[in-house]
Amino acid sequence: MRYLIISDIHANLTAFETVLADAGQLGVDYDFVWCLGDVVGYGPDPNECVELLRTLPHLCLAGNHDWAALGRLDIRTFNADARKAVDWTRKTLTEENLGYLEALPITFVLEDFTLAHGSPREPVWEYILDPLIASLNFPHFQTDFCLVGHTHTPIIFRVINDKGESEPVTPNYNERTAIGNERHREIVQLKEADTRQIINPGSIGQPRDSDPRAAYAMLDTELLTWEFRRIPYDIDAVQDRMRQADLPDRLVTRLSHGW
Repeated sequence: MRYLIISDIHANLTAFETVLADAGQLGVDYDFVWCLGDVVGYGPDPNECVELLRTLPHLCLAGNHDWAALGRLDIRTFNADARKAVDWTRKTLTEENLGYLEALPITFVLEDFTLAHGSPREPVWEYILDPLIASLNFPHFQTDFCLVGHTHTPIIFRVINDKGESEPVTPNYNERTAIGNERHREIVQLKEADTRQIINPGSIGQPRDSDPRAAYAMLDTELLTWEFRRIPYDIDAVQDRMRQADLPDRLVTRLSHGW
């Protein structure tokens, strides 16, 4: 099977549509979609993103912003800009789309892959930002691979010794797919590492690795290949809609810089 792996759309319809166009044709270039959570939050298009996702054959997990929109999290722990965006999202989502978010699981195991939004240890909230946190999470799943989102940063953490210590591997987007095409990619042979791995595809709607392009991945479970991908999208259009919705300026600005 060939899977389109997406995460942290964050109500950014323009980025989501650009990724789907770049990923290719359903049934030809990929068979199914795994979404690692945070369909909504921060961005101006929560209903549109939920509805577009629902048109695809997919499995989606709940993220912390999905839960926040449902009132399942105490948003006093969020910063002021995030709280304002959560309040706006709650008021904007339709009852039907709230019902979709309410039914999302927080973790799933498929084939040799465990899926979570934050981490296998704390699926909704924990950030796996460094090798220490990654190492502490390996005992909390049984499969060879765990896919996570939440940090908005594409990365792989690999076990490197019998103690369970891990090292980070970041993608080097250096392969152009065609002359004039600004999409970059890197293909990783997962089986060549011969070790357990935690893998993050990065964020579609709000990257935080100083690269504003939408990030996603393609997974081939037969060949055991993981392809990191980046694609530019019309950030200005998204920012215009955010301003029209009176979303916080900092959330608008960060899209241009990828932080």
